[in-house]
Amino acid sequence: MHRKPDGSWDKSRLPSRHVTEGPSRAPHRSYYYAMGLGSREIEQPFVGVASCWNEAAPCNTALMRQAHAVSEGVKKAGATPREFCTITVTDGIAMGHEGMRSSLVSRDLIADSVELTMRGHGYDALVGLAGCDKSLPGMMMAMLRLNVPSVFLYGGSILPGQWHGRDVTVVDVFEGVGMHSAGKMSLEDLCSLEQHACPSDGACGGQFTANTMACVSEAIGLALPLSA
Repeated sequence: MHRKPDGSWDKSRLPSRHVTEGPSRAPHRSYYYAMGLGSREIEQPFVGVASCWNEAAPCNTALMRQAHAVSEGVKKAGATPREFCTITVTDGIAMGHEGMRSSLVSRDLIADSVELTMRGHGYDALVGLAGCDKSLPGMMMAMLRLNVPSVFLYGGSILPGQWHGRDVTVVDVFEGVGMHSAGKMSLEDLCSLEQHACPSDGACGGQFTANTMACVSEAIGLALPLSA
């Protein structure tokens, strides 16, 4: 992406030229005007801001706020953000029942949906936000397929809870289920533990796939150093 001598963007080689440039694209531009964009925003590069926001699990619930912050940064850089969401199937809730059959395949659906949105609307770059086991690799898979300027952002890990004076996470809850089954923890203590183990937004508080793939995102150069 580069600018012309007059400071405007040269979109002659950008994907968004197909939806913003020339008289034949007047119908396309009319939709952007309908969404509140002006001619300056339409002339700028379009940056897809993809998040896996939903209310399926705490690993996803902060992503919309984070996406809005990304959009503000895109605007300050002189580009036009276009936010969109995709799904997540969260292992922490899907596991242990028929829902687990939905988990692995969701990774490919996430990659497909992000790729289709980016290609279908001619976006020039991508910022992807994810926070769960399958959404992190799914988002990164889409970035590799698209081969446009891309940055991955991890939604972040959940804070530990406090229970009986010590830090606890969902790992302790899983262990508590086993202890209760073995008669080593009362039902009352297990119920108390589950209510304190996950006090905030963020991905599972353990070295599961979400936090592991966050490390990978930096190692392979899709995330900014120290961001994950």
